[in-house]
Amino acid sequence: MIDTHAHLNFAPLLDQVETIVARSRQRGLAGIIVASSNLTDSAQALDLAQRYPGFLWASVGIHPQQTDPDNQMTVAAQLAKLDQLLLAAIKKKKEHLVVAIGECGLDFGPVGPGEVGRSRQEQEALFRGQIKLAFKYGLPLMIHARKANDEVIEVLEGEIRSLCSLKLEIKNSLRGVFHCYSGGKKRIERILSLPGEWYFGFDGNLTYDQGLVNVLKLVPKERVLLETDAPFLAPEPYRGQTCYPYYLPLIAQKVAEIWKKPVDWVAQLTSQNTQRCFFR
Repeated sequence: MIDTHAHLNFAPLLDQVETIVARSRQRGLAGIIVASSNLTDSAQALDLAQRYPGFLWASVGIHPQQTDPDNQMTVAAQLAKLDQLLLAAIKKKKEHLVVAIGECGLDFGPVGPGEVGRSRQEQEALFRGQIKLAFKYGLPLMIHARKANDEVIEVLEGEIRSLCSLKLEIKNSLRGVFHCYSGGKKRIERILSLPGEWYFGFDGNLTYDQGLVNVLKLVPKERVLLETDAPFLAPEPYRGQTCYPYYLPLIAQKVAEIWKKPVDWVAQLTSQNTQRCFFR
């Protein structure tokens, strides 16, 4: 199994990467995708992917509410810098180095510590720009949608229509994952009907949130991805503590219980899903 979303570039995990990689291997993980929230995180994710080739991969992107310390760049300048990072990574890779763009999207929830409170207009501009980069490089999106699921879907629908109308050359169909899916039952079909190929990420809160259990039962099994969002959302019995990628088997075990399938079957299926989404 691969943890498809972990922030090894965040404190307190960044100082423990060597240990985390070793323990993740011991627990049977085949790798970790390091997700990013700003330009600094993105550069760190790329550095980690180069230090642990074939086990760590980078997703580079700009979160709707998180930014680099003392960032005074315009949205356009941030997107240009992200494009430069992507281009440099793609030119140098011998095998997969950067495998996704994100996490990106919209967040209309309360502004938390370390967040900037971007306007809806700024958030949408950042999101639209990263959708265009996904088209440009043929990479999937890691989508963050907090109290903004309908708005995220609307932006995706609009951007896909716009880009297709320009008859751009699209490398593969646009695809991606709704990270830590929180859109409930009613949005599943709407997401699945989007042009492209869309997946649903399930995290440690699945182990204690009955609403998510009910949602998982309705998502097609071939569209389910496993992720930890480490250092956040630790599963039971570690709820409220620091989360680590090597807790992923606990999430797989919960999925197995819900689906009434052997955990090895779940691991194999979700690994196949991960390959289709990120490693084409």
